[in-house]
Amino acid sequence: MKVLKFGGTSVGSIKAIESVLGIIHDNLQRGEKIAVVFSAMGGFTNQLLEMGNRAARNEEYRDVLKKASDRHLEVINHFIGPRFRSRVIADVMGLFNELEDLLRGITLIREISPRTSDLLVSFGERLSTTLVTEVLKDQGVDCDFLDARKLIKTNASFQQAEVNFELTNHLIQHHFAKNKNLQLITGFIGSTEDGVTTTLGRGGSDYTGSIFGSALNASVIEIWTDVPGMMTSDPRKVRNAFTIPVVSYAEAMELTHFGAKVIYPPSLTPAFKANIPIKVLNTFDPSHPGTIVTRQAPPHEYTITGISSIDNLALVNLQGSGMIGVAGVSAKLFTVLARHEISVILISQASSEHSICFAIDPKFTSKVREIMETEFSGELRIGDIEGIDIQEDLSVIAVVGEGMRQHTGVSGRLFSVLGKNGINIVATAQGSSELNISVVIERKDLSKALNVIHESFFADQVKTLNLFLMGTGLIGKTLLHQLSQQESYLRKYRNLKLRLIAVTNSRVMVIDEGGISKEHWEERLDIDGEKADMSAFIERVKALNLPNSIFVDCTANKAIVDYYEGLLEASVSIVTPNKTANAAPYEEYARRHRMALKKGVKFLYETNVGAGLPVINTLQGLIASGDRFLKIEGVFSGTLSYIFNNFRPGLRFAEVVREAKAKGYTEPDPRDDLSGQDVARKILILAREIGMQADFEDVEITPLLPESCRLAPSVDDFFAELENCNPVFEKWVDDADAKGEKLRFIATLEGGKIKLGLKSVGPQHPLYSLEGADNIISFTTKRYHDRPLVIKGPGAGAEVTATGVFADIVSIGSYLS
Repeated sequence: MKVLKFGGTSVGSIKAIESVLGIIHDNLQRGEKIAVVFSAMGGFTNQLLEMGNRAARNEEYRDVLKKASDRHLEVINHFIGPRFRSRVIADVMGLFNELEDLLRGITLIREISPRTSDLLVSFGERLSTTLVTEVLKDQGVDCDFLDARKLIKTNASFQQAEVNFELTNHLIQHHFAKNKNLQLITGFIGSTEDGVTTTLGRGGSDYTGSIFGSALNASVIEIWTDVPGMMTSDPRKVRNAFTIPVVSYAEAMELTHFGAKVIYPPSLTPAFKANIPIKVLNTFDPSHPGTIVTRQAPPHEYTITGISSIDNLALVNLQGSGMIGVAGVSAKLFTVLARHEISVILISQASSEHSICFAIDPKFTSKVREIMETEFSGELRIGDIEGIDIQEDLSVIAVVGEGMRQHTGVSGRLFSVLGKNGINIVATAQGSSELNISVVIERKDLSKALNVIHESFFADQVKTLNLFLMGTGLIGKTLLHQLSQQESYLRKYRNLKLRLIAVTNSRVMVIDEGGISKEHWEERLDIDGEKADMSAFIERVKALNLPNSIFVDCTANKAIVDYYEGLLEASVSIVTPNKTANAAPYEEYARRHRMALKKGVKFLYETNVGAGLPVINTLQGLIASGDRFLKIEGVFSGTLSYIFNNFRPGLRFAEVVREAKAKGYTEPDPRDDLSGQDVARKILILAREIGMQADFEDVEITPLLPESCRLAPSVDDFFAELENCNPVFEKWVDDADAKGEKLRFIATLEGGKIKLGLKSVGPQHPLYSLEGADNIISFTTKRYHDRPLVIKGPGAGAEVTATGVFADIVSIGSYLS
């Protein structure tokens, strides 16, 4: 014998009922002996309660009644043939007439008691079971409608009746011994011994299935619903949630207590006492194996079994020094809550006994405050209890699994992944059984928290990073190409998945939480792009509140930097080649870095100095390992490197600058490069990295150009002045050549001083061996004293800069893992 129970969604529509009929026919064709329990049509129980409440307030309810009757008649007209249709309609409408009479009575007495409410909602199961019975009869199946009120006998605790199992089991066994046809049973309802209708409380139809399964010693109880079993998390919030194949009764109890709605294990207690397994299956995908709930589950592949949550709760905190060492405070607290029928979801107490906090449904906050202030008025008056604090807009997440007993570090892993995503833990609780770790967080972070926890424990260690890209110029475009090319490598060898969520440039933007193709992002901008709005874009990044979010700024836009602090505060990491933020006034610079540290996110900018060269990472590594910097000097400009690598005796300086401009090494106005301003920003950033509280004004720049060149009104005038000043430049290069030296525009940091200017250096100098447009940086430290550490290579260009940005993104992935 198998007992099948179909939930409200399984009988909620014509299509759903067709699936139910198919499952029943399949079982009968296989020769299975079955009994079937039905819930009311999806949503109908709520409609019944709504009609009852309206009637009690003497408000109109007939419109809801009409919709409900039409819904049931639609099923009859679809499934029942002409021969029996009139009779079935008459039977169903007879029930609706009874229902209307009851509602009319409620209108007269202007109230709806628990007893009346039980009778009212019983019509849901009675109607749905009647419908399916008549449809199966019309299809030639020998079956009987079984009103469970005849067999399930309870006390008179209406809305949560207690079953008399001795009498009930006897009646069920006697009935099934006499009746061999397929029995179609009303769920959720029973009756007292004198025939008054009762209901079985939350999970009532599951309870009905469990009662019948236990009494009949069924081989299995199948709970058919609209999801493919119990899931690792809520699939509406976690897109990668999947079915748990096997779960223990204890795990199921914990998961459902904290929000998993698939089954209600307390209602299945009779089945578990009889050691009958429960299968949770999907009516709309009958071939899916679903979940088996057993007394003891085999070891899982993963450390935990599932993650559940309650979206909205309030946390009540009772604290005071007068509670320390005083016996009975907790007993008094929870006794009074029980007396007022306040359910406590979670309890956490400080080991010092200084405070007790507990989670409740927010609708009880006012009532609880009033109760606490009354019951503890004496303690509050003398200061033994300092106050009653209630915090709302919270959620609780429960990480559940018997496998946690065999694995160390689960709590650490949980708290770490939440911390790295800027999710604050308000309270936590863990039982000594190590079956459940519960954390209370702010409600706004619930979806983000569920996703990062699920990814951490279930996603085969693959970490998903959500990228928001600003800037689709050469660097941004090259970066997207590199990300696309390396996608499979990152997943296979670095356990990383990079998901592009948003792209914007100065004209248009696209934001798609589902992801944007890294190959076809340009088409998305063309087709779906909305007008670019920097402020709106940033607000969307923050509002999405996605886990592992990284804002990638591939622009040189100075205005965007003003948004950095807000992004960091919203726990969004930042990667950028944009030097503006780190070369800003020192207090702004320091404030951004403090915010990143405070929120546990990353602010990475390797490409600020030397593009793709490992300058900043190397410097930070030396500092972290205890080394101390004595001197930093380098050629930080690819433009100036090219110019002075090609400027030699016999050439006019203006000619070399023109060549550099023609090859694209300089800005449209070469003075932007020759002024040394960009170099000054780079050496200033390095100075700050080693701890100097320096500002741009502290950088001493020896001008490379004569004043007449700097003040020329146009680029053409500038080149004319450059020609006029050629004797000055010729002398520089001739003097250097005579000494066997080369000209270098060098930035130097030494003894707390930052200087920039043109120097000639000989073969022994670390900056002598420079070619093309390369950058070269020399670190003289206590460890690298006699032979400085030199970093040399291309310091500009879209490919190498994008590579540096890419490396920073991967670095954040490693940190989050």
